[in-house]
Amino acid sequence: MTPLAEKLRPATLEDYIGQEHLVGKNAILRKALDSGNVPSMILWGPPGTGKTTLAYIISKQLKRPFHTLSAVSSGVKDVREVISRARIELNPLLFIDEIHRFSKSQQDSLLGAVEKGIFTLIGATTENPSFEVISPLLSRCQVYILKPLEKKHLDILLNKAKTHLEENKKIRINIKEKEALYRISGGDARKLFNALELVVHAGEGKKTITVTNKKALDIIQQNLAIYDKKGEMHYDVISAFIKSMRGSDPNAAVYWLARMVEAGEDPKFIARRMVILAAEDIGNANPNALLLANACFDAISKVGWPEGRIILSQTATYLASSPKSNAAYEAINKAQALVKQSGDLPVPLAIRNAPTKLMKDIGYGNNYKYAHSYEGNFAEMEFLPNEIKGTALYKPGKNAREEEIRKRLRQLWKDKYNY
Repeated sequence: MTPLAEKLRPATLEDYIGQEHLVGKNAILRKALDSGNVPSMILWGPPGTGKTTLAYIISKQLKRPFHTLSAVSSGVKDVREVISRARIELNPLLFIDEIHRFSKSQQDSLLGAVEKGIFTLIGATTENPSFEVISPLLSRCQVYILKPLEKKHLDILLNKAKTHLEENKKIRINIKEKEALYRISGGDARKLFNALELVVHAGEGKKTITVTNKKALDIIQQNLAIYDKKGEMHYDVISAFIKSMRGSDPNAAVYWLARMVEAGEDPKFIARRMVILAAEDIGNANPNALLLANACFDAISKVGWPEGRIILSQTATYLASSPKSNAAYEAINKAQALVKQSGDLPVPLAIRNAPTKLMKDIGYGNNYKYAHSYEGNFAEMEFLPNEIKGTALYKPGKNAREEEIRKRLRQLWKDKYNY
């Protein structure tokens, strides 16, 4: 039976929901499509945000030969066969789903064809292409980031699904509550469709099916394997793993790690998530956490499998047991928000570089205090632009290590860091 998500897959940009920043009026990808000059690209975004659908729409609109490969099941031989066919076609497109799962040698086999324009590559990935796509290939592709679907998009999709099911099953669906459906979907259109289809199937034989939060949650829990038929549970398990470490529970962390190990998860995927957590959730509360997480990422590449699981376990239990602080994460968020709000403020003259005589003559570097020339290697001066001077961005967390940082900053800066 064809899944609901496949039945409702849009065929045109007019029916495509979400990603307005890419395909909305005057958006970058929309302009490229309208011109007929589409570059090789990597579509990067969470599951269910429309990467595969967008690739199919591009092929239909351009009316060019379209080939597809799955990085999970295709090898170098399959790539070479596609390249051979592409050589005799006119401007074909090659779509590779989950391109992050291609090995370096597989990606290398694509490079020459992309360089020569034998085909236009469209790769889809849920992983950061900076880590997973080789630099020569990445440099020849535009990277387009797809965002999780928002509530307004889910409303449209849910209504489409409801209408389709009502017409085809000759029933009435009363969606009394939809919060659980949205929470279950996590901004993933496919999950939303699967969830609604399961709830409706559970009420088969009734002329009216009422959807409530409790009913949706109960039915999904009973049918989790069916609901997760595309393997999206992968993202739920990594989420549980991260939240267990953030919540300082090494027992739970190593359990979810074992779930991923037994499922054959890519060790680099797990290790990379721990590197991020070490900075985002531990930070300066224990700077060694980032060092260990980074060493773990390097070590599993050297040691291999199955011994690499021990290194992952050591790192996961260490991170879970470490004191926590999100101060560095909060600081960069505040700083970016401030930059967006205040714009590109001028760098104070005192801390500008002055490599030429002219720059020195007009004041660049004047009154700069070289810290090492002062007692304690510190000299008080203002480093922020005048318009935002005194703004607090980094606030040390409430833990032993950052209390030391707070104490030092107060000693140096007095009132400026008195928080």
